[in-house]
Amino acid sequence: MKIAAIRVYQVDLPLVEGRYSWSEGKYVEVFDSTVVELVSDDGRSGFGEVCPLGPFYLPAFAAGARAGIGELSAALIGEDATKLGPINRLMDRALLGHPYVKSAIDMACWDLFGKECGKPVCELLGGKSGDSVALYRAISQRPAAEMAENVAAHRADGYTKFQLKVGGNPADDIARIHAVAELLTDGEVLVADANTGWRVDDAIRVVNAVHERDVYIEQPCRSHEHCLIVRQHTALPFILDETITDVAALLRGHADGAMDVINLKISKVGGLTKARQIRDLCVTLNLPMTIEDSWGGDITTAAIAHLAHSTPEPLRFSATDFNSYVSVHNASGAPQRVAGQMRASDEPGLGIEADRDVLGKPVAVHEG
Repeated sequence: MKIAAIRVYQVDLPLVEGRYSWSEGKYVEVFDSTVVELVSDDGRSGFGEVCPLGPFYLPAFAAGARAGIGELSAALIGEDATKLGPINRLMDRALLGHPYVKSAIDMACWDLFGKECGKPVCELLGGKSGDSVALYRAISQRPAAEMAENVAAHRADGYTKFQLKVGGNPADDIARIHAVAELLTDGEVLVADANTGWRVDDAIRVVNAVHERDVYIEQPCRSHEHCLIVRQHTALPFILDETITDVAALLRGHADGAMDVINLKISKVGGLTKARQIRDLCVTLNLPMTIEDSWGGDITTAAIAHLAHSTPEPLRFSATDFNSYVSVHNASGAPQRVAGQMRASDEPGLGIEADRDVLGKPVAVHEG
């Protein structure tokens, strides 16, 4: 199944809640998503999506994704999309770094691979574990009382795991954590996610002030070394996200005892192929994971569901349904939240059908 053409689309994804805010005053109101369509020589199409969380979260930005895909296109045309290992090695030789650029291409290859095999991607990634996948809800950074109100509102949608966006003024963040912790009931999980936004001293202030709360502390500082210092000052369980960029970073974190859980973002590590490698290593290390991405719509949500549903249930800390956060849908057939859970499709490939009316005309077409 050789790649005959690569079509690139740009789709704006406005937020249902109007604005998504996190550490250091950062926010996004409309996400800039890139959808990739790989067209095979037999006329079938595979789809992938990459949607950076703005240009100031990770070393990634939307226009860069589209430029990078163009850079890779000459090397990919004529290659067999179902040979995932060679495709990934080819992309790594043709373009050093820039894993987010490669993610949507790799995702589209998995979609085509599943269609070629007549199997859903989750079966190719290891087979389904459990009946469904539990989801978390990210609570955008606002005053403490508003964040508590949002947690209460999202309970009605079946969520039992809540990720508070902190990483601002330490006193405000302490108030946010306490306000939401007061609402928690048995079986609910609270994560305070600083998204690298604290200095070491601020992070230590916060963990000391909330040490009696049942809360996970996520990625307090930008560097591994600074996160490790904070880790050594608290008994609260610890999650690393932004610093887990590849296998080497995972092994370093494990060797240092730096975390109890990781967040595994598909585009941050370069696509489903490399995410599966990290996932399987975490299974070997008995390390729980949240399976997610930086952001996205229906196509990204479908990919998350397949990777999460094929992850052993005891090590599946949570996952994300990004298509419930946005008001524009770029595909049908994607998982839909039901009582705080989602299921991967049983249809071949990712199980989605791209909405061409929403995609519009390609912003770039690359052919041999």
